[in-house]
Amino acid sequence: MPAAPITFFNRLTQRVETEHVYGEGFLRFTYENPLGALPLHALVKRAAFSAWYGRRMDAPASRAKIAPFLATYGVDEGEFADAPDSFLTFNEFFYRKLKPQARPIAADDNTIVFPADGRHLVLPDIAACEDFFIKGVRFDLATLLGDANEAKRYEHGSMLISRLCPVDYHRFHFPCDGVPSVAKQINGPLYSVSPIALSKRPSILWENKREITTLRTPRLGDVLLLEVGATCVGSIVQTFTPDAAITKGDEKGYFRFGGSCFITIFEPGKIRFADDLIEHSRIGREVYARMGDVTAHALG
Repeated sequence: MPAAPITFFNRLTQRVETEHVYGEGFLRFTYENPLGALPLHALVKRAAFSAWYGRRMDAPASRAKIAPFLATYGVDEGEFADAPDSFLTFNEFFYRKLKPQARPIAADDNTIVFPADGRHLVLPDIAACEDFFIKGVRFDLATLLGDANEAKRYEHGSMLISRLCPVDYHRFHFPCDGVPSVAKQINGPLYSVSPIALSKRPSILWENKREITTLRTPRLGDVLLLEVGATCVGSIVQTFTPDAAITKGDEKGYFRFGGSCFITIFEPGKIRFADDLIEHSRIGREVYARMGDVTAHALG
């Protein structure tokens, strides 16, 4: 029986579309085939595997992968801050910068913007989510944050899960104004964050290696920003300055090669997500949208 395709709602086209999954055959074998369990646990989830793959993407020979990648996935070269032939390795291309006008930042002071390009899912009340990818599975906030007291504070808060595919722009940004703390690292494995993997093991999101930054804001209290690593992510690179005021849309950092995930958590009663996010997330469907577009509005 053919595997069900992964679909998402594209905010740009206003259509439900099918995702063309990078490395789909490998993902389905390792997460859906019983024979894939051995290489998954012995090799693929381990940091050494992703570090090795990341080094391959830093090698000069990897530059040859750029043109075929552009042709296969239709990436818009007109958005690039630098010409495609200026990149010396695939990784340089992967964490490329874009022209500022390619990602305009919603200007209204009442709006919160997406921190990254990707496919987004929201939990308006984290504690009320009883079926996270699999029926009866709750999102384990205490494990994600590594702090039971902090989890209690955000238990009824709101969460935005932004999943970045290899074809996406891989720099991440601040969703609102504030003052960020130093990023705290929590070690863990590096499973894939694809829906193929999450549908079998939702706990990946709170098990994988991750970094947590607290953004102190004038209107929204403390907003938690988490970068979640994944298979073949060479590393998470922070480019911001801790304890210095930032503006909505400022760059926070970037992921080196691989699919990855960015999680944003708000205190209870501070924001309301956009209607399309609520509507599609209710049925478990992600919404594709770009960094800088409106994800939520501040309440009060």
